Amino acid sequence: MTDLTRRALIAAGAATTALPALAQGSAAPKPWGATPSKRQAAWHMREQYAFIHFSINTFTDREWGYGDESPTLFNPTDFDADQIVAAAKAGGMRGIILTAKHHDGFCLWPTLLTEHCIRNSPYKQGKGDIVGEMEKATRHAGLAFGLYLSPWDRNHAEYGRPAYIDYYRKQIVELCTRYGELFEFWFDGANGGDGFYGGARETRKIDAPKYYDWPSIIALVHQHQPMACTFDPYGADIRWVGNEDGVAGDPCWPTMPAHPYVQSEGNSGVRGAPLWWPAETNTSIRPGWFYHADEDAKVKSPARLLRYFDESVGRGTNMHLNIPPDRRGRVADHDVAVLKSFGAAQAQTYARDLAQGAVAHASAERGRAFAASKVLDGRRDTYWSTPDGDTTPTLTLDLPPGRTFDVIRLREYLPLGVRVTKFAIDLEEGGQWRTVAEHECISAQRIVRLPKPSSARRLRLRIVDAPACPAISEISLFRQVQPVAVAPPKVTDPTIIPQRGWSIVTASGPGAEKLIDGDAQTRWTVPSPTAANPASVTIDLGRVLPLAGFSLTPSRTIAKDTAPPRGYDAETSADGKTWVPAATGEFGNIAYALATQRVAFAVRQARYLRLRFAAPAIPAGNLTVAEVGAFTG
Repeated sequence: MTDLTRRALIAAGAATTALPALAQGSAAPKPWGATPSKRQAAWHMREQYAFIHFSINTFTDREWGYGDESPTLFNPTDFDADQIVAAAKAGGMRGIILTAKHHDGFCLWPTLLTEHCIRNSPYKQGKGDIVGEMEKATRHAGLAFGLYLSPWDRNHAEYGRPAYIDYYRKQIVELCTRYGELFEFWFDGANGGDGFYGGARETRKIDAPKYYDWPSIIALVHQHQPMACTFDPYGADIRWVGNEDGVAGDPCWPTMPAHPYVQSEGNSGVRGAPLWWPAETNTSIRPGWFYHADEDAKVKSPARLLRYFDESVGRGTNMHLNIPPDRRGRVADHDVAVLKSFGAAQAQTYARDLAQGAVAHASAERGRAFAASKVLDGRRDTYWSTPDGDTTPTLTLDLPPGRTFDVIRLREYLPLGVRVTKFAIDLEEGGQWRTVAEHECISAQRIVRLPKPSSARRLRLRIVDAPACPAISEISLFRQVQPVAVAPPKVTDPTIIPQRGWSIVTASGPGAEKLIDGDAQTRWTVPSPTAANPASVTIDLGRVLPLAGFSLTPSRTIAKDTAPPRGYDAETSADGKTWVPAATGEFGNIAYALATQRVAFAVRQARYLRLRFAAPAIPAGNLTVAEVGAFTG
């Protein structure tokens, strides 16, 4: 069966949730456009869950392992699955997705399919099973469990050949049959390149759709896990949002065209497209996906997580927050404090719907079963609707006195499709109506945040544009409780050189001070360099010290026509006059992973660091870097 046929069948039979009972002869509206399958509808209800990156890379300080790492490196000193899960739950996460195997091929469960696994590590004398421990802790906490299994394997000798696909399918079956019900199975988009490959140490390129035969892989997962949504490739249940910065498009439609994924379409979706292929919006609480001590002071703040919530869940996508354990096998204390602050604020905010007690009335109703009051009954399976021909109605809430709110949440009844194209919200304050929001797309939910609290006595939802009558299941109001600020942590890694006292000596473009301000959200941008005219920056570290390397963090801020550097040329100097070559090379997958790069070189006494960049990682008009750091031996 072709991929398109499979998706078309899902769309054709997707309205699996029972429609409200008919009343007084009023029939329910017919679905419009693509609709979610049963497992997609369940996935939408998850809303926010955690990603756990923990493996060999945690101990090698890498983001991508090469595949030649010894399993003996994996040795957490105090692994605590309950602590990790508790940290995620404190942050309001409703599930956990664990990286069972990353690109390096090391398996966190005691598989007999390869020797490159936890059986050959010191952890519990080779008797450990991180996947099993995490699964038990997750279920004990009442959360859903999912798994990530990298299709790429830089360790396996047969990668790129048919024998590896047989191996990979067996891995899928093991994970899908040993660890209970899974809510999601994650396939990474990074596939093919240089690796160890059993000692070959070569580059292997593949045509991923043909090599993996994704329809058969996805069908294999669903054979054993019918309710597990698969992530990413064409034909999967959910799609990548197109960036790792945690920002969904505005709007972000859950529908996509019936062709392979296009990044520009993935961020915002395509209105009215035939496939229900909703977006998952992922980012990490730290700059990298795995734990690195030099990022201890770069953890996102509770306020930043609140913005992430607005830019993911608030735009109808699911929020997927990475929380990487450290080498102990625990989530760092500061990360836990941030999660607790964010989670507590959100729990308090959404504990009480301030629209309760309001009176709802609409310009039209389809019948008693679809009355305006259905938006206030707290149920996801009932909704307000109008006669078929009335596609631009209004619904007004008369609010109880003394209610002050600054968050408005709207939801559509998804089994009938995404029906609203554009809407507006008006508030009546002091006897005058004013429009406070105009947006496209409601979908699973749309959260509208007001610039300041309102005590309006009336709220009006106007459907401005829609191809079919609406099916609005909820209008609710809340007052945002601000998360408690968490003091920045003290950096405990003695090898990290603090940026205090650093300065920019020279740079090929203005704004280079942003490279050393300790804030990965700011960035230095210059015109795209060439070998004949490279971009460059010279940093004064403030004093002579034993310098052993530098780090470079690319920007994750969404921007057009810009890219991080492809490679680097580094020099050092003790006096700013005599320069010594330090390192030259390329950054691994920097354009797409957007992770901090760490470059080590022979320790030398130096005060100045000069970096040159001769080309962007991908064609772009500008080059952008967020941060530069340095470390000692």
